[in-house]
Amino acid sequence: MAPSSYDDKVTATIMEYLPYIFLGIAGILSFALFILLLKFFKTWLRAWLANAKVSWASLIGMWLRKVPYSGITDSRVTAVKAGLEFTTDQLEAHFLAGGDVTNVVLACIAANKAEINLTYDRACAIDLATKDTGKTVLEAVRTSINPKVIDCPNPATGVTKITAVAKDGIGVNVRARVTVRTNLARFVGGATEETIIARVGEGIVTSVGSASSYKAVLENPDNISKLVLGKGVDSSTAFEILSIDIADVDVADNVGARLQTEQAEADKQVAQAKAEMRRAAAVASEQEMAARTQEMRAKVVEAEAEVPLAIATAFRAGNLGIMDYIKYQNVRADTQMRQSIAEDDHEENDTL
Repeated sequence: MAPSSYDDKVTATIMEYLPYIFLGIAGILSFALFILLLKFFKTWLRAWLANAKVSWASLIGMWLRKVPYSGITDSRVTAVKAGLEFTTDQLEAHFLAGGDVTNVVLACIAANKAEINLTYDRACAIDLATKDTGKTVLEAVRTSINPKVIDCPNPATGVTKITAVAKDGIGVNVRARVTVRTNLARFVGGATEETIIARVGEGIVTSVGSASSYKAVLENPDNISKLVLGKGVDSSTAFEILSIDIADVDVADNVGARLQTEQAEADKQVAQAKAEMRRAAAVASEQEMAARTQEMRAKVVEAEAEVPLAIATAFRAGNLGIMDYIKYQNVRADTQMRQSIAEDDHEENDTL
């Protein structure tokens, strides 16, 4: 009976202190909840006072998802104060996608004040598209409101003017300034400023090249602007061209004359090369003829060497007498004498 009595006493003791245990646990939970509510109270109060209410569940959920709830709330407050209504879920979703919530909200506010049709979803798309370009959706909206000027060509490339050649061969240097504004409807997937500069430069070259004389270009530089604008160079780009102004036009050089001079020099070198080929062929032919002459002389010497053998054969055969041989020697000696006299007379004439 003793053990049973002891157990009853322990149970009675536990039951006596059980309310205090529950009370302690409730106190700890209440204190933790108070600390948690105190953490979000300032943010919640700021939103409530701005009439941009944010629920406690949303604040706690953003905290658990490691989303900057204070920044999201401030962006919502800014939007509500500007007359726009964005939920915390929309702002949080764009942040989790890697976007800049503050720039998106400010861009939507700027577009709304300027009466530009820009939805929140398109603003988010533009912001994500410009994430790695160094530009922001806010800059795109500002450019749409306040147009900016693009130099053509871009001075950052080290080229300050575009050189084009008229039909008369005279080169003309042209520098243009293009006024553009952002086309938000084509900003995502549209071509950038580099495309605008390239197309305008191509149009300038085409316009100058179609002019009959460089004087016509200098007299009416606005013809360049009209032609380039007529080509629709801003199609499929993120910008809309408002105007193309020719800032500077001057004469470069006589490209046609320089090209003709270079062509004449090239033709002269070709002619010299062909003449050298003909001279080399003539020299080779002369050397060939000299070689053939020597060959013929060798044949003559060879034939002359056979004469004594033929005479000896004739003596043995009895076909040649001694008197015939003496006459042959006399004729030969007479011929050599005549040749010697003729050579001496020729040398005297040359000396005179």
